[in-house]
Amino acid sequence: MYPNNNGDSKYASQEAYINGSQQPSSQWTTGLCGCFEDTSSCMTTCCCPFITFGRNAEIIDRGRTTCASAGLIFYLLNCCAYMYSCTYRTKLRGLYSLPEEPCKDCCVHYFCVCCALCQEYRELKNRGLDPAIGWTANAEKINQNGKTPPYVVPGMDR
Repeated sequence: MYPNNNGDSKYASQEAYINGSQQPSSQWTTGLCGCFEDTSSCMTTCCCPFITFGRNAEIIDRGRTTCASAGLIFYLLNCCAYMYSCTYRTKLRGLYSLPEEPCKDCCVHYFCVCCALCQEYRELKNRGLDPAIGWTANAEKINQNGKTPPYVVPGMDR
């Protein structure tokens, strides 16, 4: 059910993937207000934040959540979407051991959801993942490069 981390598995531990990246895993590689570092994702997020959120969520959830379903939920939640989207910021921080800066995840998403989504999108890109192409294409690209995609521990389900 879950991949074992003894090296025989197609998926190694998330640490093996993280350590293979060029960026240190303890700090954000980009600032919260650095939206214009990637103008295309900035424009997409300003006009349709549900698209950027859906792309990020698919990568962070390793394909278990599709871009379309996450984006639709974000869109339907409308003014309460920050409560949903901040959980993915928390997952991303846990994946890369990032600090909760500049304040709590829910506060960041409440006060500036577009900046938060853009930062998360850029962080994934800087870590070698491209949210625009989806999880499947990223997993194939990573496997071709000899790296394994990060393993995210699933949450508790009933």
